[in-house]
Amino acid sequence: MRAAGCRTYGRGMADVTERSRTRVRRIGSLVALLTVVVAGLAVHVLLPDTGATDIAGDALYAVAVYAFLIAIMPGRYPPLVGAVALAWCVGIEVFQLTGIPLAAGTAFPPAMLVLGTVFDPRDLVVYATAILVLTAADTALSRGRAKGT
Repeated sequence: MRAAGCRTYGRGMADVTERSRTRVRRIGSLVALLTVVVAGLAVHVLLPDTGATDIAGDALYAVAVYAFLIAIMPGRYPPLVGAVALAWCVGIEVFQLTGIPLAAGTAFPPAMLVLGTVFDPRDLVVYATAILVLTAADTALSRGRAKGT
């Protein structure tokens, strides 16, 4: 007989451990997201507009997208998160070909931080590289956590 208000999930302690890992992963990703947004704003506001700061901003954007996705789907397989993050980044970059993000950024400058302004094929390389590194690191960390169980 189980105590009133106590749920049984079939796997018992394994579910509690998995929920705890998911919660820690979500909180960690939100802390990372906040840190990356602050770093991205610092790059955007404090540093001169150069090729290096553009690449740094693009890499930080990709990291922010990845961290946001982990926050909303913390239990997902890292390659799936990486694929969704890359699809988002590529979609935003291709969307810039329409001119809509540039017009939106002109009307409301903070929109540039999310939508960018003009298409640059180099950005696609930066996004793919950053997300590949993140996905590999996240996969390795996830395997390490699973072995530590």
